[in-house]
Amino acid sequence: MVPRPTTRQTLIDAAESGYSALLALVDTLPPGAADAGFAFEDRDRCVRDVLGHLHAWHLMMLRWYAEGMAGGRPAIPGEGYTWRTLPTLNAEIWSGCQDRDLAGTRADLDASHRRVLELVTAHTDEDLFTKRRYPWTGSTSLGAYLVSATSSHYDWAAKKLRRHRTTFAAA
Repeated sequence: MVPRPTTRQTLIDAAESGYSALLALVDTLPPGAADAGFAFEDRDRCVRDVLGHLHAWHLMMLRWYAEGMAGGRPAIPGEGYTWRTLPTLNAEIWSGCQDRDLAGTRADLDASHRRVLELVTAHTDEDLFTKRRYPWTGSTSLGAYLVSATSSHYDWAAKKLRRHRTTFAAA
């Protein structure tokens, strides 16, 4: 297991390598698997849903950042939601992804990934990893939010897609 990033460069490296590995996994799925439904019970039912989930969390992160840095107190994780009600928020995210195709969702994800990485590169190690540096991040650091929205989330997604690849091949 790779240690959680604690510097800007390790965050950039982890995010970029995790994202590249995720896309390589999508690109090397067996024929038909990218568009096929998962053979296991899950909130996300296909590759598009997983990529859409990542994109939605990027957009939330970018919104939190914009609101927080403007002096506001962003609703984290979302307006009307708490970390305990995350399954409901994630179900709403899933529902919002259903009108897009895989290619469009992937393009959206590519764009939001770049925007989040631009945000990371605009900050110093101190900006990113000093707890309580920004009032809107509460008791944690900006970097912790960014790790969760990038490298950690990419690892989660890759694990799900590897499971899909295995179950698809076995079917």
